Amino acid sequence: MGSDGGLESSKRFLATWLIGGVVAGLSVLGLCAAWPQLSPLAIVGKKKKRPIRVYMDGCFDMMHYGHCNALRQARALGDQLIVGVVSDDEITTNKGPPVTPLHERMLMVSAVKWVDEVIPDAPYAITEEFMRKLFDEYNIDYIIHGDDPCILPDGTDAYALAKKAGRYKQIKRTEGVSSTDIVGRMLLCVRERTSGDSPSHASLQRQFSHGHNQKYDDGGSGSRTRVSHFLPTSRRIVQFSNEKAAGPDARIVYIDGAFDLFHAGHVEILRLARGLGDFLLVGIHTDQTVSANRGAHRPIMNLHERSLSVLACRYVDEVIIGAPWEVSRDMITTFNISLIVHGTVAEDDDFEKNERNPYDVPESMGIFKVLESPLDITTSTIIKRIVSNHEAYQKRNERKGESERRSEN
Repeated sequence: MGSDGGLESSKRFLATWLIGGVVAGLSVLGLCAAWPQLSPLAIVGKKKKRPIRVYMDGCFDMMHYGHCNALRQARALGDQLIVGVVSDDEITTNKGPPVTPLHERMLMVSAVKWVDEVIPDAPYAITEEFMRKLFDEYNIDYIIHGDDPCILPDGTDAYALAKKAGRYKQIKRTEGVSSTDIVGRMLLCVRERTSGDSPSHASLQRQFSHGHNQKYDDGGSGSRTRVSHFLPTSRRIVQFSNEKAAGPDARIVYIDGAFDLFHAGHVEILRLARGLGDFLLVGIHTDQTVSANRGAHRPIMNLHERSLSVLACRYVDEVIIGAPWEVSRDMITTFNISLIVHGTVAEDDDFEKNERNPYDVPESMGIFKVLESPLDITTSTIIKRIVSNHEAYQKRNERKGESERRSEN
């Protein structure tokens, strides 16, 4: 009897355990049906999935909104964008001396909102050794480049190995802008400022414009400054804009300027300004305002071009396209501005001596602050670099033109 009772007890325990297991299993299945993301398979799958990492390299010399748009497109092809910035020596060997040194170019690329990591001193051409390093050490899935040809001095394709490996993807080049074109505008600006054309400057300007006739617009003033006819669509502006709006209690910092030939000096002052609040609002002056305050030869880049360059900066939350020269009380109230700042290094750093101090109102309200600029760089600095090395840049452009002609044949 005792043994029979023990057997019955064991059977009841086993049945209860089995029924309990079935009920628990059905409960889990029910939860997984209702919330598929809780499925053990889904959880395992998520653990195994890693972000797609894409690589793009470049010189990024005199970085402009075309470079930024290329980086935006590259980032859209993966989850993380790693950017290689070519060394000064490699640029000099393959194209001629860069206008901006590596440390400035690194600052510029790192500040682009779509960039996740930056690799300094990247080679100009993708070698077998460097490609293996990208795949093995940096876990790169694809190498990205624009649809414009990148031809080495020996006439070969700089991305031939990546294409052969089946790890190459291509993006569309941004039309209407190039570093070559921008240099041409700068040199024309310099020529317009002098009483007579320097033969070397005239020759260099022709070289950088590929000998094409430049488009002029005197605006009735007879200044004959070169005008870019770039016109952005609303879609492009949205692509560059942030989705985030300032909260009701956000500390909004405002900084304004021309931001012409957007450079490392701009990036660093914007970084400092952003650190003083929760939201950075940047006012970009109109072409007419810039010309009136800095001369008929300015700006080099038009309002729309300058706006996109600023919008691409990770420290900027919003821009006012065509901001007024003077900051009014009404403007401060409308945008709920808490602090207005200005850098010590700027083209108009003597604004307080002007008859119209643009910051009179914020100064009277006690919400104006002058920031010590981290870098002593202005738009004029960039222009002077071009002019002082005009022979080297002329040879650089001739070399570029020759490689482009070879690629067309």
